[in-house]
Amino acid sequence: MGKGKAVELANLAQETEADLVIFDDDLTPSQQRNLEEKIGTKIIDRTQLILDIFAQRAHSAAGKIQVELAQLGYLLPRLIGKGIILSRLGGGIGTRGPGETKLEVDRRRIKERIIKLRGKIGKIDKQREVLRKERKRRSCPVGAIVGYTNAGKSTLLNTLTEARVMVDDRLFSTLDPTTRKVTLPNHQTLLLTDTVGFIHKLPHGLIASFYATLREVEEADILINVLDASHPKLGEVNKATYSVLKELKVSDKPIINVLNKIDLVDNGYQILRLQRSLDSSVTLSALKRKGLDKLIQRIVETLDEERVTTEFVFPYERANLVSLVHSQGEILSEEYFEDKV
Repeated sequence: MGKGKAVELANLAQETEADLVIFDDDLTPSQQRNLEEKIGTKIIDRTQLILDIFAQRAHSAAGKIQVELAQLGYLLPRLIGKGIILSRLGGGIGTRGPGETKLEVDRRRIKERIIKLRGKIGKIDKQREVLRKERKRRSCPVGAIVGYTNAGKSTLLNTLTEARVMVDDRLFSTLDPTTRKVTLPNHQTLLLTDTVGFIHKLPHGLIASFYATLREVEEADILINVLDASHPKLGEVNKATYSVLKELKVSDKPIINVLNKIDLVDNGYQILRLQRSLDSSVTLSALKRKGLDKLIQRIVETLDEERVTTEFVFPYERANLVSLVHSQGEILSEEYFEDKV
């Protein structure tokens, strides 16, 4: 930003009596300090705004840990000589070591806290890894609901599974993964996970801090990309989602694009045009429970493409395994002989 634009913004802030100016882009620590001096108002950038929203939405221990880690990673290079109060992030300043300035103490304590938080996240990831291994042992396919924030992902999970995941018409309502069972028409059980919403220019540090949560996307067999069909910039929104999926290296997984909230789109031609612009797309309204059968059928078809046909032979003393196969897969044919099934 040039000097003239900074003066113009300073005048606007003064006229409107603004006590905060938000930049819709990332600022370096020096840019932020210089702008605050020129404009005379507190400045926050896009990343800090997103982190503040995440901090308000975090309710679980895992969510709070991941948000705090992202906040501290953002704060560390922005420490300056005048000092930072760490109590608002749950930390505190201890006794200074020999020859340490307050700035050095702040940096040391933040680095120590970051190491501690990473250790906690590692434990959380190990706990979730146990659950992921159990799913694999049971041979249950896993689907992850992904997409732009506020597209209706949690509503879709609730509708498909009768779950009671918190739903709210606001950004980043979901920070913690929630997994529920869906029984498909072919009797196959699908484990479906709701994930944190994506956003345009999602800060890289946030992806790193929420890696334990986003691992659910990596481990999924199929991805259900939920889009708000009524969003005025649907193309840009979808591009932002696929950008994050590429960063997570999962964009080559089977993806079902879901155009949600079609009840808010009046123009039928517009819906058709949206469908044609997206591969493997399904239109529905999760809130109104319309079009869900088409999505379920598409899920079955997608999983079938990934399934393997196997022949089993069981002696009668292991006939209990027959019921297990019935519960975990689709039986194409079944024959009984004198000594085996």
